[in-house]
Amino acid sequence: MVESDILDSRYSWTRLAATLAIAVLGNVGMWAIIVIMPAVQAEFGIARADASMPYTLTMVGFALGNLVIGRVVDRYGVTVALIASAITMATGFALAAVSGSVAMLSAMQFIVGFGTAAGFGPLIADISHWFYRRRGIAVAITASGNYLSGAFWPLLLSGVLTDYGWRTAYMVLAVVPVALIIPLAFLLLRRVPDEATAQANSLSLANARSVSFSPSSLQWMLGLAGIGCCVAMSMPQVHIVSYCADLGYGPTVGAEMLSLMLMGGVVSRLISGLIADRLGGVKTLLIGSTLQCIALFLYLPFDAMVPLYVVSLIFGLSQGGIVPSYALIVREYMPAGEAGQRVGFVIMATIVGMALGGWMSGWIYDLTGSYRAAFLNGIAWNFLNIGIMALLLFKSRARRGDAVPA
Repeated sequence: MVESDILDSRYSWTRLAATLAIAVLGNVGMWAIIVIMPAVQAEFGIARADASMPYTLTMVGFALGNLVIGRVVDRYGVTVALIASAITMATGFALAAVSGSVAMLSAMQFIVGFGTAAGFGPLIADISHWFYRRRGIAVAITASGNYLSGAFWPLLLSGVLTDYGWRTAYMVLAVVPVALIIPLAFLLLRRVPDEATAQANSLSLANARSVSFSPSSLQWMLGLAGIGCCVAMSMPQVHIVSYCADLGYGPTVGAEMLSLMLMGGVVSRLISGLIADRLGGVKTLLIGSTLQCIALFLYLPFDAMVPLYVVSLIFGLSQGGIVPSYALIVREYMPAGEAGQRVGFVIMATIVGMALGGWMSGWIYDLTGSYRAAFLNGIAWNFLNIGIMALLLFKSRARRGDAVPA
């Protein structure tokens, strides 16, 4: 057991509060493009798949940023990473606001996505060092910042979008990172003591010996599983606004459903964090992935407004705990000193899944004229994730007590 008095301490919880605030502010880059997608499509007169490309490039940048910035956090600390990322985001938003083509907008969204990444995987990796007994809930709270951001920003931006247009909204967003994120980043200057890291490493090594896969094999398996679950996850999250517009309900209704979905995801993440502190990351992830698959099936028979609100809430309540569970599995079975880069790799894989799924759903829509086949495609990818997690659980020889995060 880790004995350091810095873990799970009052300072740990204070740091968690600052981390959550940064996550809510910093993840706006991931959600803003979803809200403006219909306006971009209308302005440039392009197909749905083409209008999805700025989102796809956002997620590609987000994926790469999780890996690269994770390495920076391991070496230089999270504060340096956050300051550099805030400047990157501000630059990307400002240049995106004056884009004269979808190609330029997509390129700027890549920059926005890269900077936004600091508010997800790197923050999760950093906060995981400051908790032992309550690591599951701490990681879940940090990851919830992404969904809280998705619940807050679409509603705020939809009003600005209606009154002033998407370019004005983006100019406003160019100010947010520098004005708010950088001051908060200085609250995270403190580094975890070396002795706590050493003890965590010894515990994760003991857990790793209980699994039938090598660390590298396990990392690649988690990456493939992450792609599968997030191709499925992206279908409702990325296209719900456009789906509602197609059904005649308007983008505002779609933004409300997205916000409801993501608020449900916050609840799901918090509950999953509590479950993970008892069952470990693997079982928690398998539960969440199974529930997500069931929720996706519910989108097939319902397209009326009220049922879609209900199904969107059910979807959010089902899948919110999946992505944070990957970080917990990494921390349970891999060295603490490599948490930034290894969590970054797995999170990168989940974002690749979101990017692939976001584009793929738009492409399937253009081919078929509806989203039904896109939902079925997501369900198929979800089964891949369930299969990998079931195999990992079956192969694991860990005792129940070994499943507690180290």
